[in-house]
Amino acid sequence: MRTFARIQPGLLLLFLCGCGYTFGPSKIPNVSTVHVPVVTTDGFRRNIDYLLTEAIQNEIKIRGAYRLTDEASADTVLQGKIVDLRKGVLSETRFDDPREVQLRLQAEVSWIDRRSGRILKQRTFPVSHEMFQQASQVSFAPEVGQSMATAQVEAARRLAAQIVDLTEMAW
Repeated sequence: MRTFARIQPGLLLLFLCGCGYTFGPSKIPNVSTVHVPVVTTDGFRRNIDYLLTEAIQNEIKIRGAYRLTDEASADTVLQGKIVDLRKGVLSETRFDDPREVQLRLQAEVSWIDRRSGRILKQRTFPVSHEMFQQASQVSFAPEVGQSMATAQVEAARRLAAQIVDLTEMAW
């Protein structure tokens, strides 16, 4: 028992030093603020750009790694462009009405250091076929009261989570 009492402070010190793990989200050094302008789109679906922008901003606030600010005082700018929004029928009723529909949202994202102009990270969701596929897909069923609007909100939320992941993980 005395041997354990002698070793205990050393074990405690080793435990506190850890193995390189940190608490909270991992962030880029020297970056504390980010500006998220309205996501651009060439499509004709109304408000999907604002839905995705709001979802990205909310995800950044929830995670707390970076603080949102205006462009003039931001360290970085997280720009996005919706490159594709598709709706496809997965199944139909016997009268050819859609029973289950799938919504797919794709975006191109650039995270730019505003001070140096250097691109910190850039990715297209889904990325080209040489890299692994990532996309935001949502299925909804009009028969049970789900709508295109609720599917767009969910697709934007899922894609925003993937986009904000880029600001936290090393490539």
